[in-house]
Amino acid sequence: MAPDELRSTVERVGDRFNLGEYEIDAYLTVLEQGQLTASEIADRTDIPQPRVYDTVRSLSDRGLVELRESRPMKVVAIDPEEAFDDVQTSLEQMIDELEARYTAPARDTEAVSLVKSRSTILRYLEEVIDAADYELSLSLTPDLLVRYEEELAAAIDADVSVDLIVTPASKAPDPDSFDYLEVATSARARRGITTPIVAVADGNYSVYATQDALRDDQDRYGVIFNRSALGFLVSGFFGTVLWTTAERTLAEDGTTRSYPRAYASIRRCVKDLMEDGGEFYATIEGRDVEVGGSRVVRGRILDVSFQVSEEVASLTLETDDGEEVTVGGRVAALEDLEAHEIHIGRHEPPTIED
Repeated sequence: MAPDELRSTVERVGDRFNLGEYEIDAYLTVLEQGQLTASEIADRTDIPQPRVYDTVRSLSDRGLVELRESRPMKVVAIDPEEAFDDVQTSLEQMIDELEARYTAPARDTEAVSLVKSRSTILRYLEEVIDAADYELSLSLTPDLLVRYEEELAAAIDADVSVDLIVTPASKAPDPDSFDYLEVATSARARRGITTPIVAVADGNYSVYATQDALRDDQDRYGVIFNRSALGFLVSGFFGTVLWTTAERTLAEDGTTRSYPRAYASIRRCVKDLMEDGGEFYATIEGRDVEVGGSRVVRGRILDVSFQVSEEVASLTLETDDGEEVTVGGRVAALEDLEAHEIHIGRHEPPTIED
């Protein structure tokens, strides 16, 4: 499709979205670049500088771009296939052409992103769920539980351990009518609309948002953490604050876990070891508490420690040369090693794949 034909088609679709000339110019420009600042959009188009901010916010309100509230504010392209997913089939050719112009921005270059759009927060929640390789922690409303039911079931089928909180507890589906073990390893309900929406994949990639932010409240934000050095904050908050105060148990998978298994949370690891019993071996990748720097230890697990409050958990490992190493979770201070990734086996320390 020629550029003029593509623009003509976008203009016709623009009528559906009530887009003006400035919105169309800004949208096509951002698609071609992946992400731009407002000033860069003004430089590449005929949009007057005073009108650029209103223009890009209009595009964000329609779910066509994502605004990152940094300095300067960044306007990020959203995949047109997603932005136009409710357009009739007859316009699929236009979407294909837009896709060809779309330049995917590098999302892993920023440690923290603030997002304001409800649709963007929902998209990141789905990405986090899909990104989990072995461990997933979630706090969802009943509506979000239904929305992501298929994705969660796929995670369970892929042997991902899923800790799920449903909030508010008064609206959680009754376990007699909803099979929580189809979507979670362990499920609890937590009282109150003050409970945030949280998703953490492998203790790393995570999303945090208030329930208000998902009710189209324009003064609320979602926060995306995409590096483990910061993402663990959400994971730790989930494990020590949310999970321990979610007092109503909805479901608990009592089956014995198969090994080898990988963990991001030492609390979950220690709980499984205590419940399953027997002899275990571990390969643990983390950081030396005393001198810093990455460190990998392998050996037999001698002992585990776990407080009833679930706030403190640790284990002791004996290496092949007889050294005893104590292992804690993120920001450990009392132990020798801060664990980032824990691999547990029954007969020998598991091999960590690159």
